[in-house]
Amino acid sequence: MSELRYLTSGESHGKALTSILEGMPAGVAVTEQDINQELARRQKGYGRGGRMAIESDKVEVTAGIRWGETTGAPITMTVFNKDWEKWQKLLSVDPKDRDESRRVIKPRPGHADLVGMLKYGRKDAQDILERASARETAMRVAVGAVCRKMLEPFGINIFSYVREIGSVRAKNIPKTAAEIIQKTEASEVRCPDAEAEKAMKELIDKAKGAGDTLGGVFSVIITGCPVGLGSHVHW
Repeated sequence: MSELRYLTSGESHGKALTSILEGMPAGVAVTEQDINQELARRQKGYGRGGRMAIESDKVEVTAGIRWGETTGAPITMTVFNKDWEKWQKLLSVDPKDRDESRRVIKPRPGHADLVGMLKYGRKDAQDILERASARETAMRVAVGAVCRKMLEPFGINIFSYVREIGSVRAKNIPKTAAEIIQKTEASEVRCPDAEAEKAMKELIDKAKGAGDTLGGVFSVIITGCPVGLGSHVHW
């Protein structure tokens, strides 16, 4: 198998987000519904942003998958932005739509706005924040969904859970993978510890009320991964 590579393109409020996944072997069983399930999981979560409520992500595969199987060709996937309707003039390709009065000139603290403007010589933070956006991760999820289907026949399973948000840390983590997955999927904050989940939600509400945000810690677990996959010599 050749090296897997992927590229994403598109703006947060642009017409669409696109990805191209190269190197996927032929014959991997995958459908648009498989990808949409993962996109739907991405949009869940307690305290989620308003953008998550606006969009209802559905992928359109335009190359690389035929009759439910990969063909070996690069896989092209697109997710159209519903919010594009409100941004067509501001993000237009046509120079006649330029409106200098709508430039974003105040970079957001803690974001990539300022360094991006300096690096690319832009006078409008809009040019930076459209890519430096959590919205871009939709295509990473789509790519990951296809890769997950490639690993499935080998019994390799990847899952994760939240173990810490702000000052609240989960302590009662189930011992088995099946129970962790079950409780995590049922949790609004993706934490398998019900007591910690309650405290996390209270802390999120408090931070949101104060106009603040919280950091966190999550664990990623892989089961069924064969010994010797990869190498200590070279990545």
